[in-house]
Amino acid sequence: MEEENKKGHFIESIIKQDLENNKNKGRVTTRFPPEPNGYLHLGHAKSICLNFNMAKQFNGTCNLRFDDSNPAKEKQIYIDSIKDTVNWLGFEFNTPFFASDYFDDLYGFAVELIRRGKAYVCSLSPEEMREYRGTLTEKGRNSPFRSRSIEENLTLFEQMKNGEFKEGEVTLRAKIDMESPNINLRDPIIYRVKKASHPRTGDRWCIYPMYDFTHSLSDSLEGITHSLCTLEFEDHRPLYDWVLDTLETPCHPQQIEFARMNINYTVLSKRKLQLLVDQNKVAGWDDPRLPTLEGMRRRGYTPEAIRNFCNIIGVSKKDSRIDMGLLESCLRDDLNERSPRVMGVLKPLKVTIENYPEDQTEDLTAMNHPQQEKMGKRSITFSREIYVEQDDFMEDPPKKFFRLGPGREVRLRYAYFVTCKEVIKNDQGEVIELICTYDPQTKGGNAPDGRKVKGTIHWVNANDCLDAKVRLYDRLFKDENPEQGDQDFMENINPDSLKVLTGCKLERSLETDIGETTYQFERLGYFCRDSKDSQKNAPVFNRTVTLRDAWAKMAKKQPPRKPVNPNKKQKIKPKN
Repeated sequence: MEEENKKGHFIESIIKQDLENNKNKGRVTTRFPPEPNGYLHLGHAKSICLNFNMAKQFNGTCNLRFDDSNPAKEKQIYIDSIKDTVNWLGFEFNTPFFASDYFDDLYGFAVELIRRGKAYVCSLSPEEMREYRGTLTEKGRNSPFRSRSIEENLTLFEQMKNGEFKEGEVTLRAKIDMESPNINLRDPIIYRVKKASHPRTGDRWCIYPMYDFTHSLSDSLEGITHSLCTLEFEDHRPLYDWVLDTLETPCHPQQIEFARMNINYTVLSKRKLQLLVDQNKVAGWDDPRLPTLEGMRRRGYTPEAIRNFCNIIGVSKKDSRIDMGLLESCLRDDLNERSPRVMGVLKPLKVTIENYPEDQTEDLTAMNHPQQEKMGKRSITFSREIYVEQDDFMEDPPKKFFRLGPGREVRLRYAYFVTCKEVIKNDQGEVIELICTYDPQTKGGNAPDGRKVKGTIHWVNANDCLDAKVRLYDRLFKDENPEQGDQDFMENINPDSLKVLTGCKLERSLETDIGETTYQFERLGYFCRDSKDSQKNAPVFNRTVTLRDAWAKMAKKQPPRKPVNPNKKQKIKPKN
């Protein structure tokens, strides 16, 4: 269940103090400003939750504003995805805002800076500009074009707007301080020539404003009170304030920085996610292995689990790396409450129950959830031939293995006690079928004579099941920190991050599922139907997250077992 953060955090304290002082006339307005050049990822979820929750907590509003000032990388498909994802995550917004809505205003602000002698058109090439800029230890040098007159700059800027310059030939720069220890204040570019068609404004503009200039003024135009950014923008805050102070805008939002999300075994950089997509390391932005919210949704994550995770990790000023296990724990807690139970066999092993009537099919009743009676019950069928998991049988089982073995009796979930009588193998010595008997007095899983069995295994009716493909997802990278040191994160990709199983056998009840429901395949984990690749008669299920598996840990501690003689057929004498 979703938890409430009762401790609060430093941003909440700042806003409370502002309200007590009647700053901004008691008004709170935040914004979430994604650039539409890719899909949102888990790091964005933290920002979405923070901005929308702060607005809600203090009876304010939160704007969804697209920073669409770089048309070369922006697409309508990303805009649509972002809007849908914010809604899916559980947040509502009014008509979205776009930085492109303010292009006329931004151009006017740039002209005003020129008129005030605070901006100039620079003709340095990009290489020359880097040379003049200096370094962290060396001061920058003034551009030889810094002393151009206001009239000349106005003329040149007009020519930039009219398309009379090539890309990279000239830029409009703010005139601040080339000797500032903060490199962001060394006459930053505020406009550049970019002859690319814009998704919303078409070919009307061939110059576009830079992020720092656009961001501060868009915040001001929208009446934002608290501009919440991640820590990498802390060094940009003096430029944010310079733009607003120099132009004497009536609304001066307060920029507040917080630590971005870092989570192990993955990367949360849109640029690096783009590389994974472009180099076909994953199957698109919505690949379920990626930390994109589209990919997580497709994998079976719930918005409630993501919101709760963001709430638990909190908001601070200190960078830290979060364990992927915490995210998975939040997901398991949520799915355990909401997921219907079904049975599925991923690696089927045929079982023939020799004393069960050959032509009989029996209806059994199963609970959809062991604790949620409101989820009701479902009907499953049972017959002479069933499938069980290959991993639920061992020919030479160790001491604490309580599943099927020669002469062993186990409980079939919701059905009967069965005992393994015979093992059938192929020419390679592989077990291909088990011959068992059942006790008809144990229907429902209880013995009238009171005898107990330690093992309960799942199964499906071989004559009434659904064939499916199942994808087993694991962490995308091998190392906890794939970006550590000088290593290329691309070389850290886990080759076992995806395993595809075919010929899996699932309950027939899943045949009609077409939604985003995540199920618990009993004893196996949580799975959901893939929304993209499934077809009516060929479903594909993605493993969302595993269950806690105590046996997997014990199996690693077991000594190696002696090899088994690969006979085709082996008679087993049952234990007394």
